[in-house]
Amino acid sequence: MTGFRAILERDLRLALRQGMDSVMVVMFFVIAVVLFPLGVGPEPNTLARIAPGVLWVAALLSVLLSLERLFHNDFEDGSLELMALSPPSLEIVVLAKVLAHWLVTGLPLIIAAPVLAILMNMPADGFALLILALLLGTPALSLIGAVGAALVLGSRRGGVLLALLILPLFIPVLIFGVGAVEAAIGGFPARAPLLLLGAIFAATLALCPWGAAAGLRQALE
Repeated sequence: MTGFRAILERDLRLALRQGMDSVMVVMFFVIAVVLFPLGVGPEPNTLARIAPGVLWVAALLSVLLSLERLFHNDFEDGSLELMALSPPSLEIVVLAKVLAHWLVTGLPLIIAAPVLAILMNMPADGFALLILALLLGTPALSLIGAVGAALVLGSRRGGVLLALLILPLFIPVLIFGVGAVEAAIGGFPARAPLLLLGAIFAATLALCPWGAAAGLRQALE
């Protein structure tokens, strides 16, 4: 736990020093959502109908935007090799870095989401479910993305390969996240999609650190 905390604090300090990365993710999220009313028109009923899907797609793409650099800087300056040789296992290193990534990218997206939901004229009934679904879904996106980021580490076109690898794996999170919000808006029980989101999060938490650690070991050899 000491090693986990040390890596987490290190990554958070680096993120605060390079604050523009987090700002760019949130700005991309805001701009992507704002573009939809400009494209489909300001008709309130239309915006309300597409709001859950727009918010989730924009959040997914915003997370994807920041994933390539999850391990890249540490790989380039040699820090990743030192972490691999340190007492904490690579799985613990991956968990710490994913948590730091979520705190500086996923959490700001969740904070910004209700404001953008108002812009999209989303009914107030879906606000609580939107936040809850994002709280379950965005960590899963970061965990899945960590596996992809480890697999493409060191490749010349890592960003393109990363998108091709993990976007199909993001689809279940997107479907159940949107489904939970739409169920709440429509007055239907949202328990099933939330449970499925929770199951995806639990599965990624158990499996993805091992997959990402295996990818990092391959990249370091």
